Amino acid sequence: MADSQTSLSVYNSGTGIYTSPRPPISLPPSPATSIVDFLFRNLRTHSDSPALIDPYSHKLITFSQLKQQISDLAIVLHHTFNISKNDVVLIFSPNSVLFPIAFFALTSIGAIVTVANPLYTVNELAHQISDSKPKLIITVNELYPKVNGFNLPVVDLNNYSDLIEKSRHKTVTYPSISQNDVAVILYSSGTTGLSKGVVLTHRSIIATSLMVTADQEFYGEGRSVFLLVVPLFHVMGLITFTYSQLQRGNAMVVMARFELEKALDAIDRYRVTHLYTAPPVVVALAKQPEVVRRYDTSSLIEIGSGAAPLGKDVMDECSKIFPQTKVLQGYGMTETGGIISVENTRVGSRHSGSSGTLCPGMEAQIIHIETLKPLPPNQLGEIWVLINKYVYIFLTEYFHNKEATEETIDKQGWLHTGDLGYFDEEGRIYVVDRLKELIKYKGYQVAPAELEGLLMSHPEIMDAAVIPYTDEEANEIPMAYVVLKTGSTLTGKEVQEFIAKQERCPRRGEGHRWRGEEVVGENWRDGKEPFPFFFLI
Repeated sequence: MADSQTSLSVYNSGTGIYTSPRPPISLPPSPATSIVDFLFRNLRTHSDSPALIDPYSHKLITFSQLKQQISDLAIVLHHTFNISKNDVVLIFSPNSVLFPIAFFALTSIGAIVTVANPLYTVNELAHQISDSKPKLIITVNELYPKVNGFNLPVVDLNNYSDLIEKSRHKTVTYPSISQNDVAVILYSSGTTGLSKGVVLTHRSIIATSLMVTADQEFYGEGRSVFLLVVPLFHVMGLITFTYSQLQRGNAMVVMARFELEKALDAIDRYRVTHLYTAPPVVVALAKQPEVVRRYDTSSLIEIGSGAAPLGKDVMDECSKIFPQTKVLQGYGMTETGGIISVENTRVGSRHSGSSGTLCPGMEAQIIHIETLKPLPPNQLGEIWVLINKYVYIFLTEYFHNKEATEETIDKQGWLHTGDLGYFDEEGRIYVVDRLKELIKYKGYQVAPAELEGLLMSHPEIMDAAVIPYTDEEANEIPMAYVVLKTGSTLTGKEVQEFIAKQERCPRRGEGHRWRGEEVVGENWRDGKEPFPFFFLI
């Protein structure tokens, strides 16, 4: 197919608005289309193709089997547990192939799903249950002690086979579901404060899936196999990856959690073509080439990263270990259905450290933190994305939280992301850090994520975290904790010297870059104790 896409986001200097270079998406014309309807719209073309793969039992579920299992579980949920349209149900479970089946079964009968981190404490879970008021909890046996005190009926996915037996010789009358009906409430800390319920409709989830896969469609990408290692309780795992790829007919290998060798074995065994994940996984791959080389990963054509900025150096390291694989990253948030921008590796430069160009239909501005005026390319400010013109993409509201909704979305429809970033001249967006995590050093604002990226570019550093350290003169000084590779003898002084030599140093306000001597402190040349402070772990 001819490449008619441009790599450039369009910048309007008059309005300060950036727009997407990609063609707009087309939503289903029928208003009465649920995410499950849309999922199986082309079933006849791939009914016998694998949809979900369990890498532990090696069980494979085809698309036709997936549809049947969704129907069977929907019958049980309706008849045995009296779940109907608009009832809220909590899925509290680690990743498994049964998680998406439960999600689709619930949404097929019009129920509203909320999901929670299986690592939550009882108190953390209580906040979400109090806010969302579920009628039923779907969980697994090992998590039962956390939910048995809420006086709610519980479905144990460990008894899935026995549950499905109850569906025999029964049917369910599916309610009419509008694209504008609520499908899921995902809890997010948002731009600030306690976790809040992000309300997403069937329409917004369908739109997200089309935005995520727009480049795959444009270039006619064939059927693929995706390895899922990010959690399904997160928008990335549930919607951005799993739903988006299943609706396109692709297979998902579902891991309970990321374990390097098991992930590599799954790539080898199932000829995985795509791994979409978060920066810690990419770092693990980049830092352990000796482990990677034990497995055949030649099928892997793309590694995608999201959820936090991924440094250019790590991308370069990873691409050397996977020479046939394109390494890219995207940017999104729960409030936008998990997607705002993504790299198109077929056009433009690779491994720029950017999060690509805006997805179809997206508009954005970079806003000066103090003046609230839009900024041109290469100027650092808060990222705002437009919501009212393309309302189908975004959350409708924070659940039962009008005040938080109004704080996040202004009257003109701009969603204030709380993220610090900038666009370059070619329309690529660079996400620097969260505004609330900036370190205030002598009136300047230092982004911890950029320092962390520099630290992890050192071959002996596996992981890094930078936090503020209170200082009477400077206000705050960056303090770093680093995890060394096994056997490393690297010292804190050597790490500081490494940072001091870097030409590519973190940005500060107004788009200026820090000089090396500023990053390590004004006293570095005098032999006095510089900063950042380092703790080796």
